[in-house]
Amino acid sequence: MTRLEITPGQLTLEQLRAIRAGGLTLSLHASAHDAIQRSAAVVQAAAAGDAPVYGVNTGFGKLASTRISKTDLATLQFNLIRSHCVGVGEPLAPSVVRLMLATKAASLARGYSGVRPEVVQCLLDVFNAGLIPYVPAQGSVGASGDLAPLSHMTLALLGEGEMLVDGQRLPALPELRKHGIAPLVLQAKEGLALINGTQTSTALALEGLLRFEKVFASAIVSGALSLDAARGSDGPFDPRIHEVRGQPGQIEAARAYRQILAGSEIRASHQEGDERVQDPYCLRCQPQVMGACLDQARYVRDVLLREANAVTDNPLVFASEDGSAAMVSGGNFHAEPVALAADALACAIAEVGAIAERRIAMLIDAGVSRLPPFLTANAGLNSGFMIAHVTAAALASENKSLAHPASVDSLPTSANQEDHVSMATFGARAWARCWTTPRTSSASSCWPPRRASSSCDR
Repeated sequence: MTRLEITPGQLTLEQLRAIRAGGLTLSLHASAHDAIQRSAAVVQAAAAGDAPVYGVNTGFGKLASTRISKTDLATLQFNLIRSHCVGVGEPLAPSVVRLMLATKAASLARGYSGVRPEVVQCLLDVFNAGLIPYVPAQGSVGASGDLAPLSHMTLALLGEGEMLVDGQRLPALPELRKHGIAPLVLQAKEGLALINGTQTSTALALEGLLRFEKVFASAIVSGALSLDAARGSDGPFDPRIHEVRGQPGQIEAARAYRQILAGSEIRASHQEGDERVQDPYCLRCQPQVMGACLDQARYVRDVLLREANAVTDNPLVFASEDGSAAMVSGGNFHAEPVALAADALACAIAEVGAIAERRIAMLIDAGVSRLPPFLTANAGLNSGFMIAHVTAAALASENKSLAHPASVDSLPTSANQEDHVSMATFGARAWARCWTTPRTSSASSCWPPRRASSSCDR
């Protein structure tokens, strides 16, 4: 198997793509170990002391003022995980859970969470064994961390949850033992650190982004072929038009269309004497629409890449090499950046689908496409693609409903202690119902996972 060494805080999109696909083993760069040890020592000292420290010797959420005795600190962490395993619905896809395991390990390994090295290693061991904790998809509001889904993931590490094996839910403990993995035993703050974070929302949004690559590529190619089939003009893809507007995605999309259409014999056959002055928008404005979606996807990429490398639990431990240390409570678990990015991605996906549906409608309309009605011989006797368009219209309409932003909603939780939440997890999950990924796609496109300033000549 391929071995990938991860450096906390420096995960790349290419690495995340490989992690999502699986079939590799992960290891931690040696530079991370000192920071992990220093922050763990701070938590252990706090656990041995008498001062109240949230998440170490207090209750959680609205119960933060409740002190917990030193003899119960480990039990506190176990009980936290058990009580928060209340997710419902279908299980998350293995690719999403792989991203959760890896990004949680990378986040904890940055050395701001106060967990022992054994916690990070357990996450990596489970990933490397190819084990997939059973994690129900529903139950997180994207604030205070993705508590329910991350609790289900953690419970499997403890040997008390379940694993997803060949589509079946199986007890976790025998699966851990089968692979020689000792069940994780939690110490102070470690349960909270494992479930307090945005790794589920981020993994779901990354899954959508990475699947969108193929969808976008296919849409560019199908749009170019539709233009050719309808004997449309390639004039609207002239680089001068797009340069004067200056939108980078639009410029790159237009270049991609020109590359695909270059040398078209169909185009050459009707350059003279074509009576249509301008094509419908679904052909002519493809660079503008698809380019805007490309820019949107790149914004999402940048947000999610930052979040995949982030430390998002609470409280955070700041332990320097000179021995000074502090534990500071904050709100990095609030997934608003992911929520807004996920909603932006859903809108881009819906727009790619919307203009594709319009192209289908154009192609079967003989009055616009100048092709046989419904693209069939003996129209009337044959219905051709009539109902194929109806299906496309139904899906495009469904996409629009699913693209309604989740981030505009907030319901207070935890007796109003957690009074504004992001709903990022649902927003990141909604894309999964927006389209069906093509089974295969070898098309190159102007959607590489690169900075927006890089070129698109692939």
